[in-house]
Amino acid sequence: MGILEKISEIEKEIARTQKNKATEYHLGLLKAKLAKYRAQLLEPSKSASSKGEGFDVMKSGDARVALIGFPSVGKSTFLSLMTSTASEAASYEFTTLTCIPGVIEYKGANIQLLDLPGIIEGAAQGKGRGRQVIAVARTADVVIMMLDATKGEAQRSLLEKELESVGIRLNKHKPNIYFKPKKGGGISFNSTVTLTQCSEKLVQLILHEYKIFNAEVLFREDCSPDEFIDVIVGNRVYMPCLYVYNKIDQISMEEVDRLARKPDSVVISCGMKLNLDYLLEVLWEYLALTCIYTKKRGQRPDFTDAIILRKGASVEHVCHRIHRSLASQFKYALVWVSICPRGMWPAGDPGRIRGGQMAGSPAEAAGFAGAGTPTRLPWSSGSPGRVGTPADGVCSCCPQGTSTKYSPQRVGLTHTVEHEDVIQIVKK
Repeated sequence: MGILEKISEIEKEIARTQKNKATEYHLGLLKAKLAKYRAQLLEPSKSASSKGEGFDVMKSGDARVALIGFPSVGKSTFLSLMTSTASEAASYEFTTLTCIPGVIEYKGANIQLLDLPGIIEGAAQGKGRGRQVIAVARTADVVIMMLDATKGEAQRSLLEKELESVGIRLNKHKPNIYFKPKKGGGISFNSTVTLTQCSEKLVQLILHEYKIFNAEVLFREDCSPDEFIDVIVGNRVYMPCLYVYNKIDQISMEEVDRLARKPDSVVISCGMKLNLDYLLEVLWEYLALTCIYTKKRGQRPDFTDAIILRKGASVEHVCHRIHRSLASQFKYALVWVSICPRGMWPAGDPGRIRGGQMAGSPAEAAGFAGAGTPTRLPWSSGSPGRVGTPADGVCSCCPQGTSTKYSPQRVGLTHTVEHEDVIQIVKK
């Protein structure tokens, strides 16, 4: 019996087994076996390299987004609208037969968008070259699941099932379970919370199925047997997913409203170019990118060339993006926080920033004739902006004598930078 037949038999047995206290150990063993066989199925064969070409594309830009969906749901049309890449689109299925990359330029970031061939049911087992498509999706930072708003919810559940079977966990976090195999001493089991889905006996049975007889296990949250198996296997990918319902111009307003209220969902129409700008805003939030601006001593910040980093990045990451040897020459950094309580820039600065864009002409931003001469700016040479009136470079919405938003903070390499901060690196 082959691996596919074994997987099919286990899935059928799980489906016909009732879930109760008496069968939880049996179901746990079946799920462990199922995960093990699926992992074997995903292992590349020795002759895989000689069978055609794959879909892998060199990763570029600041982030990667993969378009996943059934054939003829609008993925190629979406790529053509959002990027300068032309992807063939037609009314018949399987128009796209390989991976077509494009680049979205948004808020100073270059986001790589991959138009993958449509997948069909059974893609995880290799049907329709589905394993190659899903393998590329595992390398993405965000998955956009393109759905046809006229075809019901079955397509969404089928796609989720295919991605789940190859180890892609959508909109989930990694289970807070400590697991460490040991050379001896048996299985040490502990938990800091009350467990309602797993027990020590079930954990031991699952570990024995994987031929693990010595390990240390600590549950820090109430997790299911499936989540514990994910921790043991260790090759799961946890990534955000955005469900995009296309062709909303062909359904009723009530149905559009129902789909739009679903979690992690956005409704669009590529044919009528509806709601695409809102989709970009939501995608930016899911990517969790941060724009950092740099400045030289005695000069204004360079708002035309942002450094794009992941949210939670430190000053050390900024140094590495500027030059690989800068961190070793680092002395300290001056950081100007860009956002005040109401998200405004100093009233004394005519060239204030709105989402990375200048709110005024370059002449006004530079303080030339016709724009009025700005007073001392928080990033100008000399003493940094002090607390006082708006004319002193402090936002008018901040209570006088309480805001220090525009005074630079002297920080080290481990300091976490925030979105649209201005940073000046001082070397030794």
